[in-house]
Amino acid sequence: METKTSNFVYDNVSQVENAEASRKFIANVFMWMFVALGVSALCTYAFAFVPELSGMLRNNITGRNNLLGTVVMFAPLAFVLIISFGFNKLSYFAAVLLFFAFSAVMGISLSYIFLIYSIGTISGVFVTSSIVFGVMAVGGYITHQDLTKFGSIMIMLLVGIVVASFLNFFIGSSGLDLIISYVGVAVFVGLTAYDVQKLKRIGAGLEYGEASTKKMAILGALTLYLDFVNLFLMLLRVFGGNRR
Repeated sequence: METKTSNFVYDNVSQVENAEASRKFIANVFMWMFVALGVSALCTYAFAFVPELSGMLRNNITGRNNLLGTVVMFAPLAFVLIISFGFNKLSYFAAVLLFFAFSAVMGISLSYIFLIYSIGTISGVFVTSSIVFGVMAVGGYITHQDLTKFGSIMIMLLVGIVVASFLNFFIGSSGLDLIISYVGVAVFVGLTAYDVQKLKRIGAGLEYGEASTKKMAILGALTLYLDFVNLFLMLLRVFGGNRR
């Protein structure tokens, strides 16, 4: 009887420590994510409205890209691949630098949305995206339902979206583009909850403060950053009827 009581106490202590580590880890992840969004927002605004900067990417009269503008549009994908696949080889300092560089380049590439959509539409969709993302992030954190299988389905659908988007690049179907956008919204809404739950579990198994834990926070922030930005872009395609 005495032994059982002792084990119960130790188990509770372990659970409390894991919960505390998880909370600190998740807080660190969101801190990096918000910093990255801030960097991206500044770069988006600067390269959208400062003629000297926007002129580095495109002709301010015709709106046509130059070589640097074309490179910038595809550069975020290269950064994601480098960070994701070279993560284990990167030092913490290198991971932070790459993460900030990615945030800046992503922000610059997003400046093009101001050529397509009105400021009112962009602002409204951004607020909507923030609310939806916040609700799903909280849901993913507090739910006791295992979202592993659900996440696997979302990832498969994401692959389908990528393939369909690539094909539609050549087909140019507006109907298919709308379908992709609606499915994309559903996928990134689901992935937000799944990724937050996954990060919560990762945090519970890590000792907060170690270099590897700090690097994992950077990778987690990148994941949630991409969930938010892609959700925003998909919603913009759905509700972006008020184009310039």
